[in-house]
Amino acid sequence: MIDLNCDMGELKDSAHEAALMEHVTSANIACGAHAGDDATMERTARLALARGVRIGAHPGYPDRANFGRLEMAMSPEEIADTVYEQIRRLEAIVERLGGDVEYVKPHGALYNVAVKNAEVARAIGEGVARWKRSAPIFGLAASPMLDVWKEMGLIGVGEAFADRRYEPDGTLRNRKFPDALITDPAAAATQAVRLARGGTAQTICVHGDTPGSVEILRACRAALAAL
Repeated sequence: MIDLNCDMGELKDSAHEAALMEHVTSANIACGAHAGDDATMERTARLALARGVRIGAHPGYPDRANFGRLEMAMSPEEIADTVYEQIRRLEAIVERLGGDVEYVKPHGALYNVAVKNAEVARAIGEGVARWKRSAPIFGLAASPMLDVWKEMGLIGVGEAFADRRYEPDGTLRNRKFPDALITDPAAAATQAVRLARGGTAQTICVHGDTPGSVEILRACRAALAAL
């Protein structure tokens, strides 16, 4: 089955996160900048390790007030530094629990800006490379950000979204629009299957804070398993 990932460690509801973990194969754990703290990182990592779910770092803009969903004015050096520092913060906790951080997925505005801004994508890559050059980085499938990482000798992994609507150019619809999210489990599962069959995505994402995310993940996992 294609990898199914979820952004986690962003919410205080531990029961909700435990329910999400039942249906994913990879957990992108917030590293304390846009959301989360040492306690949520440890809680989420423990859940992932107990379920045999891969752990990934989910670094974003250091802007908790806006949940990392607004672009920040940061130099490439500052972006590389914060990406590296966030990964290391999570890794210290995960290693203490006997696990490993296996990949990186940028969060929110940092991810979306990097889709079209090669300088930002390169800065993310520099931060990851400083930590571990062999670590895969999730990025929007068939987008230029993956080309940037490939040119840097890094491993880009094409990602698609079951719970987000797309624009005609293949980018994600801005969350300011009321139809940016897909909250119907059947519709999300249909989109997940279509994207998986498209051949450019190696992992499919459902956001943990999307309304009905547990039911969406359950439906997506069942549909993808039937491929």
